[in-house]
Amino acid sequence: PSHSESRAEQSSSHLAAMADEDQPKKRTFRKFSYRGIDLDKLLDMSNQDLMELFRARQRRKFSRGIKRAPITLLKKLRKSKRETSYGEKPEAVKTHLRSMVIVPEMIGSVVGVYNGKQFINVEIKPEMIGHYLAEFSITYKPIKHGRAGMAGKGAFIPLK
Repeated sequence: PSHSESRAEQSSSHLAAMADEDQPKKRTFRKFSYRGIDLDKLLDMSNQDLMELFRARQRRKFSRGIKRAPITLLKKLRKSKRETSYGEKPEAVKTHLRSMVIVPEMIGSVVGVYNGKQFINVEIKPEMIGHYLAEFSITYKPIKHGRAGMAGKGAFIPLK
């Protein structure tokens, strides 16, 4: 019998401890890390070190040399970020470079990615590191199957 009493006491003390934990309600945001490396360290890394963290396809692209166009885009992104006041979103930088790999330096910027018809604004977040810009700008409009009421008539309405 004494064993069951201690069990009840334990659970009540445990509930009290949980209630104490719930009181302050501090929201802690999960610190972002890419492959186990914190965001601030990623920002300080050189392209060579960063390249080794990426997946094989992105590594290959970096190892074959960084062309002029992506460098220009990064310069424009830096400029737009510099010119914004604190707490505001930077001006969108339009680009056709869908094959650009997202690097930590681009975080917080807004990029207008061309999808073949218009520029789709993409705000770059830490989770996007290592992905391509193209992945966030869909090139087709997803089709919606089975609209009722059309049943073989099409758009033809006979003149009476």
